[in-house]
Amino acid sequence: MTCSFSLSGIVVAGDDFEAKDGYLVIEDGKIKEIEDNRKNRKIDAAIEGIIIPAFVNAHTHIGDSVLKEPEFMPLEQLVGPGGFKHRILGAATYGALVSAMNDTIEDMLATGTQIFADFREGGLPGVLALRAVLCYIERKKQEQIGVKIFGSPVPDSVEVDRTGTVEVAIDKLLKAVDGIGMSSVADYPLEAIKLPALEAKRMNKMFALHAGERTAEDIADAIELEPDFLVHLIKASHQDFKKMYDADIAAVVCIRSNLVTGSGLPPLQQMLESGLTVGAGTDNVMLNSPDMFSEMEFISKIFRSEAKDVLKMCTLDSAAVLKESESVGSIEEGKKANLVVIRTDTANMRNVSDPVKGVVRRARRTDIAAVIHEGRIVGGRSLKVM
Repeated sequence: MTCSFSLSGIVVAGDDFEAKDGYLVIEDGKIKEIEDNRKNRKIDAAIEGIIIPAFVNAHTHIGDSVLKEPEFMPLEQLVGPGGFKHRILGAATYGALVSAMNDTIEDMLATGTQIFADFREGGLPGVLALRAVLCYIERKKQEQIGVKIFGSPVPDSVEVDRTGTVEVAIDKLLKAVDGIGMSSVADYPLEAIKLPALEAKRMNKMFALHAGERTAEDIADAIELEPDFLVHLIKASHQDFKKMYDADIAAVVCIRSNLVTGSGLPPLQQMLESGLTVGAGTDNVMLNSPDMFSEMEFISKIFRSEAKDVLKMCTLDSAAVLKESESVGSIEEGKKANLVVIRTDTANMRNVSDPVKGVVRRARRTDIAAVIHEGRIVGGRSLKVM
């Protein structure tokens, strides 16, 4: 059965993210038609507003949802091997973990995120717990969200023996995930990271690392491993970015997380000037909500970046980091209809002179008219489909 409906208003379309008055037609889960001028055709649109691509959150740790807002402490004590976070995860019951992850995914859905990348701790059991949550959400709640799961083969909840290679069941883990995601090369023996990196590439899975968050000393080894992307890069240099560009390694920044941990801010402008593909993530849920509206506002106002560049970073560029940009991340005919429609008649959005700036700098969840996942309206105030 064909499902078709229309949206109208300000369409932020194409890879240049220019806002134009118009409409689009959605059919069978995809964007069938985009018209720049809605006056050229009389349409009966199901929903009206500012139409943007749905968000892609390129880096999360949603298992952290079991304990939010811990006391301030040094970063290594907070999230390092054997640190506070991993002790909490190690002590959490299965029921508490899946319930907390479910809450976070519901929060992401409500704020317009349609794909997220999660660095899932706990080896294969941790991955299977997240898979169970996703299955529950899809079957019981009839909601959908895209996910890229990056598993960690290192037992995060215990102190790692630095004298030798950690023996892990990498093959079983790789069959259950989209890639391997690990913390800094400074946290483990280098050989313990080289093996999963090689196995991930052998199985055509992604490989990613944290780097340059606490120190610059882990960046060179991280680049040598040739991951698909590196996260944070606060301590990285222009030369590091050149090497990443030459090796086709993307970057992901987590600005609010860096602020709350006191780690500093990454040299974002240098990353962009180096030609890197730069995505954005919200990082640890214990420290930040997974709300990409908040992430956009911080990036825009701290770095005084162009609004459309920030929106692109949180949608198309993050999709490119995760190798999903062919089908999502921008509003193009033939792409999946993963969209967010922002109302223009709320107290917050009324009188906004530039729609893209308004979305990036001030929009929030209460301004959402609809969240659309592959042509199905799954959230927002407008649930009517014509």
